[in-house]
Amino acid sequence: MISNSRAAHRDHDHERCQNAALAQARALCQHRSARLTPAREAVLHLIWHSHRPVGAYTLIEQLSAEQGHRVLPPTVYRALDFLLAQGLIHRIPSRNAFIGCPFPEVRHRNLFLLCRQCGAVAECSADTLDQAIATTAARAGFAVDGHNLEIDGLCQQCQ
Repeated sequence: MISNSRAAHRDHDHERCQNAALAQARALCQHRSARLTPAREAVLHLIWHSHRPVGAYTLIEQLSAEQGHRVLPPTVYRALDFLLAQGLIHRIPSRNAFIGCPFPEVRHRNLFLLCRQCGAVAECSADTLDQAIATTAARAGFAVDGHNLEIDGLCQQCQ
């Protein structure tokens, strides 16, 4: 499973991609009986807006500008908590930022390729790497609940 939608491609239909992500989020939340409120959807929309990791304070500023009044941090943080819990977004710890998940219907481990030049992020899956982590942890008597693996480098566009 590899998502190249994070990289800046000339042929990428961003509006279609964003609309598909929001439609998928609505359908998943309905199926799960989880309430995707207008505030939560607005935060998700902003996260999908650029295909780049976005921080909470940037989201607060953008949402405030869109709504024409100051949005308080707890509103955004509660929305982020909900979106994370539903698997609709991921947190990139090294950047203290969030990105949309292109695979929210499938439980998966997080492996991110981060371009240090343009900021693009590719979400990938590597079953052999996940197995190696699980095997190594088991030998140490450790039970893995999850992981975020971040790999820094240069995307194809920036090389």
